Amino acid sequence: MSSDASRPSSNVDQAELDKFSALASRWWDPNSEFKPLHAINPLRLEWIKGLVGGLHDKTVLDVGCGGGILAEGMARAGAKVTGIDLADKSLRVAKLHGLESGVPVTYRSISAEDMALEQPQTFDVVACMEMLEHVPDPGSIVRACSTLVKPGGWVFFSTLNRNPKSFLFAIVGAEYILRLLPRGTHSWRSFVRPSELATSARTCGLTTQELMGMSYNPFTQTYSLGRDTSVNYLMATRK
Repeated sequence: MSSDASRPSSNVDQAELDKFSALASRWWDPNSEFKPLHAINPLRLEWIKGLVGGLHDKTVLDVGCGGGILAEGMARAGAKVTGIDLADKSLRVAKLHGLESGVPVTYRSISAEDMALEQPQTFDVVACMEMLEHVPDPGSIVRACSTLVKPGGWVFFSTLNRNPKSFLFAIVGAEYILRLLPRGTHSWRSFVRPSELATSARTCGLTTQELMGMSYNPFTQTYSLGRDTSVNYLMATRK
């Protein structure tokens, strides 16, 4: 997980942006390709709230906010939320849904690296969920998140482990057999091992506080948090 601080705006994969932009109109359809995000949102939201002691009046940044599913959830919990993304169609959907729902979130089209240059040590909580596996240099995102959070603040990540089981479950199972996600959603080579993420976080001044796994039961069609981090996992860090 390398980082090139001299090129703050270059850490983007246009094919990834195009992929999510093409699906943008369906972000808030709970039966669409984004059904898994709707299903896991309550889990990750409660996990974050439990660790930080509630989100009321906290300043929160959602990095890679997409259509705003998590951002709105955190705002409903009382946080002052800013969501950033570089997929402009997704941001337009997020802004439109915010107008319809009445949930106040500030959305911006800006990279995490550029935001870090602009607003260092600004946020109580930074969330970067389901994003690291979609950028060329995840280490650069980790560094930006560390820069953006206040000393003593929390940074939350969620991503996919890189091992044979994750290839079988997250790609073959989720995309081809169960069809929970569109084919081509993920590239296994871009997955990030927990040890790699923890090392990158530590290098950037973040200390790992908790590591949780997220599992899917195809029979009950439900997600749950637990200790199995072999496929999906969440990492809580603190500056």
